[in-house]
Amino acid sequence: MKPEENKFADVPLRVKTWVYIIIVFALGISHPLAMKLFVSWISFQCFFEFLRLFKINSNRIIPSVFVGTVQFFLLYFFTIDNYFIYSAVFSIIVLLYFLLLKTASKQFYGVFIALLICLFAFPHLSFIRETSSGLNSIIFVVVVTELNDVFQYLMGKFFGKHKITPTISPNKTLEGFIGGVFLTVVLSNILGFFLLKTDIFVNAVIGVILGVFGFFGDVLMSYLKRKAEIKDTGTLLPGHGGLLDRMDSLIFNAPIFFWILSLLVKN
Repeated sequence: MKPEENKFADVPLRVKTWVYIIIVFALGISHPLAMKLFVSWISFQCFFEFLRLFKINSNRIIPSVFVGTVQFFLLYFFTIDNYFIYSAVFSIIVLLYFLLLKTASKQFYGVFIALLICLFAFPHLSFIRETSSGLNSIIFVVVVTELNDVFQYLMGKFFGKHKITPTISPNKTLEGFIGGVFLTVVLSNILGFFLLKTDIFVNAVIGVILGVFGFFGDVLMSYLKRKAEIKDTGTLLPGHGGLLDRMDSLIFNAPIFFWILSLLVKN
């Protein structure tokens, strides 16, 4: 069988894993406290996968548990402004720990990236959950972001011909990107009408922003994996890879959407 005829072979496994992802997600966002635990677990798992990605062979569990645990307490006890202050202090402590381990410069740089993403990007999911439209907003941003990834994947499979990032992620195509963003704008309008109560213009702008920056988050992770010469960041999610492989589109989208919400509330 030619590769072209089997290009959808992984779809059933990916769909099956999506069922489990949806169940865990529903439990995670069910309550603000559950959301804090959920985000802290995400940071633990993703930090662990980052250590694997950058080939840090010292004990990965202890610093990863430390990152996830401290993040939970920071999210629980502090407001967003104080959270970032204490997270910055904590990040310095973690960096000093890896410095004392005589971590190579490239690996040390990798730990820095991991801290930025785990402690400063993903926590915005918890901040979104705590806004006045918290539950609706977190459902909106995660569903739109994740389905944008699915849309771009499927549009690329069906119509992709022109590679958009051939040296970083050869499977991404211009047709997949454009088609995915278009469908994301449509989805953003549908969900925005019911969940955010925003007008068609605002929903369209949000759809474009989340579609484009979701793509950039995916490309960033693909670049890091390409440099590390690995296909997936882990094996937690069959058909998808590691949790980072599934969360990459939220690296930029979570913070951006939080600040979009702040502007919408002010207006």
